[in-house]
Amino acid sequence: MSSLGNREKQLLLALARRALVLAVRNREALKDLPDDEILQQHGGAFVTLHHRGRLRGCVGQLPSKDTLAEVIAHCSKSAALEDPRFEGVSAVELPGIEIELSVLSAPIEVTLEQIQPGKHGLVVSCGWKRGVLLPQVAAQFHWNAQRFLEETCAKADLAREAWRDPVTRVQAFTAEVFSEGDFPPPQ
Repeated sequence: MSSLGNREKQLLLALARRALVLAVRNREALKDLPDDEILQQHGGAFVTLHHRGRLRGCVGQLPSKDTLAEVIAHCSKSAALEDPRFEGVSAVELPGIEIELSVLSAPIEVTLEQIQPGKHGLVVSCGWKRGVLLPQVAAQFHWNAQRFLEETCAKADLAREAWRDPVTRVQAFTAEVFSEGDFPPPQ
């Protein structure tokens, strides 16, 4: 997917907000999806919710046959209600929730030497186990490539050194990351 302009980013954030509010208030999935061209492209994304600066939910989907609109609507609802690390978001919290979106490129096979922490996100999979970490995670914790790879293995519930095993698949992707805070409402 090519770089997103501000209009497209705002469209995606508005879609995520509508899906979030509908999920929290009515426990329903958003079905009335916009048909803008950018939203009809196949893609993957993560929806991260912050409440007063703290993580409140994060769910994503790697690129698939689903459109970007479908992925963002689904992941917004799931981040609000189904992230197993948190209780569901309540209606009272909605005004304090800030949405961050990470729109993903298609993952490609990489070696340790090709991984650029802060630029790449990682997918490590072996059998039915899979772990995914976004590029911003490595940047936040100042991890080097090997540590980032080890942490992604741990996220997949694999041994930290599993990436060295030839049966383990290591892929990288990039993400275009933006949030509602990047577009403050007009005063």
